[in-house]
Amino acid sequence: MDKFDRIFRLHAILASRRTPISLDELKRKLDCSKATVHRTINALKDYLAAPIVFDSERQGYRYTADAKAPEFELPGLWFTPAELQALALIQRLLQEAGRGLLEEHVGALTKRLNELTSHKRLNLNESARRLKFPALAARPAGTAFQLAISATLERKKLKMHYHARGTNEHTLRTISPQRVIHYRESWYLDAWDEDKQALRSFSIDRIHEQTVLEEHATDISEDELDKHYASSYGIFSGEADKIAILHFTAERARWVADEQWHPQQQSTYLVDGTYELRIPYSDPRELTMDILRHAANVKVMAPESLRREVRDQLAAALAQYPDTGRAE
Repeated sequence: MDKFDRIFRLHAILASRRTPISLDELKRKLDCSKATVHRTINALKDYLAAPIVFDSERQGYRYTADAKAPEFELPGLWFTPAELQALALIQRLLQEAGRGLLEEHVGALTKRLNELTSHKRLNLNESARRLKFPALAARPAGTAFQLAISATLERKKLKMHYHARGTNEHTLRTISPQRVIHYRESWYLDAWDEDKQALRSFSIDRIHEQTVLEEHATDISEDELDKHYASSYGIFSGEADKIAILHFTAERARWVADEQWHPQQQSTYLVDGTYELRIPYSDPRELTMDILRHAANVKVMAPESLRREVRDQLAAALAQYPDTGRAE
């Protein structure tokens, strides 16, 4: 009998009795030593807040007979303190990531976690004040989030109106959801477009008037999904067909060397102290934006098409600030 079985057994014994039970009788029923009985009693009291008392008059253990208190029941989930703290962290991440959309689903769990750990002084109810994950430039998922999740998990097709940011087009789509992605503080839906017969990524906040259909979603293999999405750079899909070679200054390398820009990136320090990063990509748009964040601290070595794109973007930005020849 392991410790959890023993705790269940002890609870069953105490819950079924009106009178105290002696230590010797508990040793016999639990088939363990005196020390193990005491450890089991303490675990039930300290970890699960069971109302166990020792009746000195009748030399036995029992549950408190308090008419005002609800009958004690074992909780459905048991965790160690470290596991509870990890769950509290996950709960906070879900709340922050979903901007309240997931709160109703984790609220009951949060209440149970707080009940289980309040006596251990883990202060999980402090998570809202002490654990912060600020999101910069985040886009709320909007009202489409819940149905997108449901259709993805239930493997149902989804009919929707979609307003694309890039083209400003409004289209009616029927898709087979494959994955829900949280990327750079925004939510995306990777899906098989039934009309175009191709894989596409959709910003969930741009989905409108959606309906979950009864038709089973077209399933795309994990290998094909990874080949299409994981090999590209950032949110833009498509199998990588180019390698960007970037050289960062020694000063900026202290940050970039600890970052992962791509799962298949390659990097090395050069003899002059600069840091070389090689990144597979297909669509240059997001990669260009990330390169521009480092401005004068990075140089694009190859390919030439990416060098021109970054140079053109820098020239366009500089043109926004003409030199008037006057000191500010």
